[in-house]
Amino acid sequence: MHLPHIPPYKTKVVEPVYFRTRAERTAKIEEVHYNLFNLHSDWVIVDMMTDSGTGAMSEQQWAEIMLGDESYAGSESYFKLIRSVQHIMGFEFVAPTHQGRAAENILFSAVVKEGDLIPGNAHFDTTKGHIEFRKATAIDCTILEAFDTTIIHPFKGNIDLDKLERVIKEHGREKIPFINITVTCNTVGGQPVSLKNIQETIALAKTYDIPVYMDIARYAENAYFIKTREAAYADWTIQEIVTAMFKDVAVVWMSAKKDGLVNIGGFIALNDAALYEKLSQFTIIYEGFITYGGMSGRAMGALSEGLKEAIELDYLHDRIEQVHYLGAQLKKYGIPIQEPIGGHALYIDARKMLPYVPLDQYPAQVLGVEAYIEGGVRGVEIGTLLADRDPITGLDRIPELELLRLAVPRRVYSLQHMDYVAVTLAKIMERRDNIRTGFNIKKQAAILRHFTVELSKI
Repeated sequence: MHLPHIPPYKTKVVEPVYFRTRAERTAKIEEVHYNLFNLHSDWVIVDMMTDSGTGAMSEQQWAEIMLGDESYAGSESYFKLIRSVQHIMGFEFVAPTHQGRAAENILFSAVVKEGDLIPGNAHFDTTKGHIEFRKATAIDCTILEAFDTTIIHPFKGNIDLDKLERVIKEHGREKIPFINITVTCNTVGGQPVSLKNIQETIALAKTYDIPVYMDIARYAENAYFIKTREAAYADWTIQEIVTAMFKDVAVVWMSAKKDGLVNIGGFIALNDAALYEKLSQFTIIYEGFITYGGMSGRAMGALSEGLKEAIELDYLHDRIEQVHYLGAQLKKYGIPIQEPIGGHALYIDARKMLPYVPLDQYPAQVLGVEAYIEGGVRGVEIGTLLADRDPITGLDRIPELELLRLAVPRRVYSLQHMDYVAVTLAKIMERRDNIRTGFNIKKQAAILRHFTVELSKI
């Protein structure tokens, strides 16, 4: 008889959850214009809006909070962070930022100009936003299998090398400052990129003298999938796989609120001294002095420890297994999800789950609102609202996938919470024939509209 699996940690501190009635939730979501971002957290029972900054820190990380050196320049906490990045990732220079989009702002301010093209695998919303803010264009080169939720492909985050090369040949190397790889690829369902694909993308880029940059918010989870899904690396350690992933990458940037296991923070890491000097000027302008950027000393200390914990195999196994447990429960109730199940979240195919809601009425947002009303579960739309509008025509961009993402915070919820979420969605599935209309937009921002959009019910 085998002992059952248990998490590799114990609970030391608890946070209360406040329960509201269905009627109260229905009134509240109408009050905030059907925008889930506008809900106060104490109105949410299970918060799966994001895994970014919502995880629980370890006792070692909390110890670093107390040890934080808040010196304006030359903080010892900064050097702890540098040593962790150098040891784990192999990059010499590190520019701390307060989170990932700040890293994008600094990096793209230095390397992206009007008219540029940035090919990659399904750029995340803030990445695309920063590119388009500079009047450049993000070009999606993700493999086609990623956009069929029923296809079982182990690495749906892979770049289509033929499409990438066509983009380079059609537009010319001089218009492409870098090729972007996102690991794991959030926009298509938290899907990993194979080490083979990373290496082949870098090899192709080298033939055209184009550097490869990498968004590494969930790099440890990607490494875990390489170990468990790519047979050649089954016996490699996570550290060995991470080293191979970054070996020939020119620049990485990270929202450390994911696989850094901290509540705030990010950084850019690279080996190019000249580019680092250029980035440092933008760091000082936008974030702070180069030895703290946008982070406090205590946050840098916690991150230096979190980066180490995130590549521990026992932690990663428990993390991925919890996400896959929720996926198995959703499938049991017939709920259509992106398969195979990714690393940090479950992605529900809203077009299939709510087939009667017209696509121009934002079915994934409808599903998110219904999940909140039904069980106080807060997810986030990864669909037409997030895809935003074409900057030239001003019309909605209709993405290949219309998804509701249920992101699982790290080391926070139990399997009982996962059961609760699954039943919440199952109850919506039971009454989906009665859900036939969606939303109109009342008010929207010029860019990244989904964060602040106001909707009215049709």
